[in-house]
Amino acid sequence: MDDFGVYVVLGVNDAPLKLLCANGLAQVSVAVPPSSQQVVLFSRGRWGDRICVNAELNDADRVPITIGKLTPYNRCLTWEQWEEESWTEGVMLTVSLEGGHLSAVAPSPVREGKRKRGQTGEDNEEENRGKENTCPIDVVSSFSEKSTPLRKVRGQSRGGQTRLFLQSEGQEGAALTPQNTPPQRGKGRPAKTPTTPTAPLVNPSGRWGQSLCPIDPQTAILIGGQGSRMQFCKDPMWKLCTEDMSWVPAETLAEGPTPEARIGHTATYDPDSKRIFVFGGSKNKKWFNDVHILDTQSWKWSTVEAQGKVPPLAYHSCSMFRGELFVLGGVFPRPHPEPDGCSDSLYIFDPHLSIWYQPIVTGDKPAPRSGHSACVVQGKIYVFGGWDTPLCFNDMYMLDLGLMEFSSVQTNGSPPSPRSWHGCVLLSDSTFVVHGGYNGNQALNDTFTFNTDTNTWTELVHPQLSVPRAGHSIITMALANQNLSFKDDGKERNSDRTPKTLLVFGGGDNEGNFYSDLTTLTVTELLDQN
Repeated sequence: MDDFGVYVVLGVNDAPLKLLCANGLAQVSVAVPPSSQQVVLFSRGRWGDRICVNAELNDADRVPITIGKLTPYNRCLTWEQWEEESWTEGVMLTVSLEGGHLSAVAPSPVREGKRKRGQTGEDNEEENRGKENTCPIDVVSSFSEKSTPLRKVRGQSRGGQTRLFLQSEGQEGAALTPQNTPPQRGKGRPAKTPTTPTAPLVNPSGRWGQSLCPIDPQTAILIGGQGSRMQFCKDPMWKLCTEDMSWVPAETLAEGPTPEARIGHTATYDPDSKRIFVFGGSKNKKWFNDVHILDTQSWKWSTVEAQGKVPPLAYHSCSMFRGELFVLGGVFPRPHPEPDGCSDSLYIFDPHLSIWYQPIVTGDKPAPRSGHSACVVQGKIYVFGGWDTPLCFNDMYMLDLGLMEFSSVQTNGSPPSPRSWHGCVLLSDSTFVVHGGYNGNQALNDTFTFNTDTNTWTELVHPQLSVPRAGHSIITMALANQNLSFKDDGKERNSDRTPKTLLVFGGGDNEGNFYSDLTTLTVTELLDQN
């Protein structure tokens, strides 16, 4: 017999309340008493073919306070009042299932508890036999999703930079949907009923602030991001299979505790250990300094208990060099929890010793910044752009990893305009590309290459890179199903080398649109525009 169930505990003296049971599709909302200091959500029983249970805490205006997800490998969630952005009267917990079949039920105690005020002892036992007990607190098992007011974030008046992807005046409550993509779940925000199954996503929802990390010629891993209505994505992890350019939901593929929902984090792949290192980021007014590791061979998540100190950071850069992570810059909460200022420090994480340390660096160090890019080229890290409210940068710095010395790079050609949250990736041994970004007023769609041998900027124009976007992901992959041919002495020959392909995913345009499209073009095709 299927004994699956999802339960919540709203107080230390209260019995667990059953929210979902094994009877069909369900979505249930339950009011959180203002006196609750902690909410514990957990599952019990066999998951079967169920994928996950989405959970949200919302305020009285249905604006998400925080979100989480139960999976077969992560069966318990805990929220504490003092850690969340808002916890007042009117907070609701909403849970909904993906996969399997559940029906909406009124929450009921796992065991007999005290009779709640308002319940009588004159209920007809025969009439109620076989039914769930009446919930002692407010429950809405099905509701129409209304437009969500935009949460006002303190500190937004400190310059135009922090208004990225917020709704413009007159658009409050308007739906924000991905553009130029197949319809996504949530588009138009239709009313939900417990009898209408939710179609599974075939590709990620529109988002920005995510990470996309290639792990081999056939696979890249997408982690995190924030989408329409400033909500963290309910589908935070995907696997991109480049053989047919298909997406596969990946949150439940790996065992172990998955990272909490976040944006502005980094995901860095180490080809030697075949592990992905996820560091930092933010969620509402939480800032993270944790390190999560995904072993791509065993497909298991683990959390690092590192020695040394590193501050909570978001929108930093993270570069892998000789097995160590080099974290530079980023926004940090100062004072907590209001972000106020950027970092100019360099932190190094040694995975072998599980320790953070700060190296001694000399030279001309770049000003504090976040939303910048960093690219490792021939033993040097090239740092470009970024912002520190209200300034936006287009300068270039280089860190020599042998000498641990910073220097300002005097460039040739016309450089990109000041920007942050742009895409940057290495194209060859001496060339990297910068695409898009945000200049404090609008998203950008221009593309530049930088040659480290000549320190020269070159602007490129390509029709597939014409959409303004910022907070997007840009990577290169040597796709295994491509063959490179070239002409030598008038003869066409096949090469054992595989050409690199540029992939651009997601981002937003600062006009309320969040993208879920995947743009692909070969590096050769891009450079031919020069």
